[in-house]
Amino acid sequence: MRTRLWISIVGSLIAAQCFGVFAESSAQTTPKAMASEQSAAAPEDIEAQVNLDVEVFQGFFAKRFSAVEFADYRNGVYALDEASREQWLEIEEFPPYEFSVDDGETLFETPFANGKTYADCFDNGGINIRQNYPFFDETLGEVITLELAINRCRESNGEQPLGYKKGAIASISAYMASTSVDQLMHPEVASDAAFKAYNEGKKFFYSKRGQLNFSCADCHMRVSGLRLRAEVLGPALGQATGFPVYRSKWMELGTLHRRYAGCNKNVRALPFAAQSTEYRNLEYFQSVMSRGLTINGPSARK
Repeated sequence: MRTRLWISIVGSLIAAQCFGVFAESSAQTTPKAMASEQSAAAPEDIEAQVNLDVEVFQGFFAKRFSAVEFADYRNGVYALDEASREQWLEIEEFPPYEFSVDDGETLFETPFANGKTYADCFDNGGINIRQNYPFFDETLGEVITLELAINRCRESNGEQPLGYKKGAIASISAYMASTSVDQLMHPEVASDAAFKAYNEGKKFFYSKRGQLNFSCADCHMRVSGLRLRAEVLGPALGQATGFPVYRSKWMELGTLHRRYAGCNKNVRALPFAAQSTEYRNLEYFQSVMSRGLTINGPSARK
C-alpha cells in the first residue's frame, strides 16, 4: 500500500511539473525534436535533419538555463546545482575512482593468453580514442560502444567476455576515457542505416514507459534542474560524456548502461540488457545530442 501511494504521489507531482509549469516548453520542444523520423534520405538531408535535432535539443537547455555555459554541461547536474558542485569539486581533488583507473590500466596492458593486448584491437593503441565511441559500423550494421568493443576484443583473442555494468570492464573503459579527457565528441550519422539506429535511440529517449509512465525526456529535459526529494534532476545534455562514473550510491564505478537500467527500474519499467540494441541506440542518440562537448570521464556522481 505504501509503495503504491508513493508511486501515485511522486507521479502526480512530476506530472504536474511536466505538464503544468512546463507545458509550453514541452509543446514547443518535443514535436520538433521528433521531426527527423523519416524514411530513406540522401546523406546531406540526413545531416541536415540531425543538425536540426541537435540545434533544437541544445537550444532547449540554452533557453532553460541561460546562465550555464555550454561547455559546462559535460559536468552533468553540477552545471546546474551550485551547492552540489562545490562538494563535487572537493571530491574530485581526491577522486574515489582513481584506484579503479589504475587497475584499468594494468588490465589494459596485461597480455591475453595469445600474447596480444587490448592495444592491438584499437586505433592508436586504444589511447585517446574514447571520443570516437559510440559509432555506427556500416559493415556490421549496428552501433558499437566502447564497452562492446572491449569485449569483442577479448573474444577475438580467445578470452571470455566481461560483465557490462561494473567491475573490470568499467575500470578498463575508465582508463581509456582518462586518456581522452577534453577531446571533442562529434559522432556522425552518415547513412540510412545509421539514421535508423539514431531514430530508434531518439524514440526510446522520448517514449514513456513503466508504471510511472515517464520518458527520459520527462526527467532530464522537462523537469531538469528541479528537485525530486533531495536530488536535483540533471540535464540530458552531456550525460554521455562522463562515463564510466563513480556513484556514491554504488560505491564503485559503473557504466552508462548500468545507469540506463537503474533509470528504467526507477520508473517501474523492466530494463533491457546492458549493450542491448535498445541501449546502444539510446547511447548513440544521446552522444549525437552532445556534439561539441568534450570527454570528461571517468567522473564522480551522486
